[in-house]
Amino acid sequence: MEPEKRVVGVKQSRKAIRDGRVRRVFLASDADPALTEPIAAECAAAGIPVETGRTMVQLGRACGIAVGASVVAELIF
Repeated sequence: MEPEKRVVGVKQSRKAIRDGRVRRVFLASDADPALTEPIAAECAAAGIPVETGRTMVQLGRACGIAVGASVVAELIF
């Protein structure tokens, strides 16, 4: 995923969702549900598709970061 077309993390993803800038959200299957469930609910309310088939490590690698990522939002451009 290209860096300028995504945001990583709960806070940045939540802000992008609220701003209407998100095309799709990836939630790590092994992330804490206390973090991911509110994001999933916001996506459902906004009609944003959610994918959950990857782990935190896989999402982190896909974004080119050295740590895991619980939430990644693909932005609309």
